[in-house]
Amino acid sequence: MTTSGLYLVILSAGLTVTANILLRIGIIRAGGLGGNPAELLNSLFRLVSQPSFDIGFLLYGLASLVWFRVISTEPLNIAYPLLVSMTFVLVTLGATVVFHESMTFRQLAGLAVVLTGIVLISGK
Repeated sequence: MTTSGLYLVILSAGLTVTANILLRIGIIRAGGLGGNPAELLNSLFRLVSQPSFDIGFLLYGLASLVWFRVISTEPLNIAYPLLVSMTFVLVTLGATVVFHESMTFRQLAGLAVVLTGIVLISGK
């Protein structure tokens, strides 16, 4: 993987993580997403009325465009595991910091294993 490819994977992961956090903030502020079909349209309207949700949605689109660039130039068997593992670790940490979700020792150990995998995959 090239250095520029690695930077683009990191950028795509960062955008994806930020998008996920903003989407969740928007969904929480909108009162959730209605479960029954009668409430769905009203729930969707409340969602798109939330700036956090809208920005998160746009960032997801931007992350996709960056990702398209990555997969057009870099080996998918390296880029994809890096993207997924980075987003896994960063979303988990972001949820802990932003939403005060609990983090168990088992989760921390799992994150350490994933981080080790990132180092092994991205190293030359």
